[in-house]
Amino acid sequence: MNHRVGLITGAGSGIGRACALALAAAGWQVVCAGRRMERLQATLDLAAPEVAKRMLACEVDVTDESSVEALFAFVQARCGRLDLLFNNAGVFTQGVSLEDLSLAAWQAAVDTNLTGAFLCTRAAFRQMKAQQPQGGRIINNGSISAQTPRPGSVAYTATKHAMTGLTKTAALDGRAWNIAVGQIDIGNAASEITTAMSAGIRQADGTLQSEPVMDVQHAANAVLHMANLPPEANVLFMTVMATKMPFVGRG
Repeated sequence: MNHRVGLITGAGSGIGRACALALAAAGWQVVCAGRRMERLQATLDLAAPEVAKRMLACEVDVTDESSVEALFAFVQARCGRLDLLFNNAGVFTQGVSLEDLSLAAWQAAVDTNLTGAFLCTRAAFRQMKAQQPQGGRIINNGSISAQTPRPGSVAYTATKHAMTGLTKTAALDGRAWNIAVGQIDIGNAASEITTAMSAGIRQADGTLQSEPVMDVQHAANAVLHMANLPPEANVLFMTVMATKMPFVGRG
């Protein structure tokens, strides 16, 4: 093999799109996966022609077991192996107090953010265990919310805390098969999701404050660093965040 193959879920926008472009520009063959083909194609269209040649798009619903299995069959058929999975697909829930959150909204977050990551991780384990040379790397997008919640974010925060448990267990279980698993917790990377932060977002004291953001490319560069490590090294957890965002200390 003279190339490495990476699979990114949620590659049609934001962090996933930036990471797909960064990996492809660095020489990786990248499979961009997501729910809407037109968004995935838009990601490919942003790449220079010589970079776009190393990129493929595949629709997937990470909440559906058969759809995930079809995605990994596509990767195997088109690329022959899998060296990297970036579990990035995720959804936010409406910013409401816990007692006002519907069961449907809770379930949507669990299905996408947690079950989707599990289904993709399980499929990656099976493929990485069977291929030669054996092994690979999985990176989970944990988010700052895997460490500290925002007000009115019980479903999103609960799934991201659970992602940390998935990361730790998969890292342990993957050792036997040369599968390295790590997590990146990203805070306030500028994307469609964070546009509301400039207008003001609710803080722990109930006030609305505009929050600093960072260029999403910094998050992509961090993922690329993790992906490029040799098999014997692993970043188990990394936090990359806008320097002045309210997170550490009292704000």
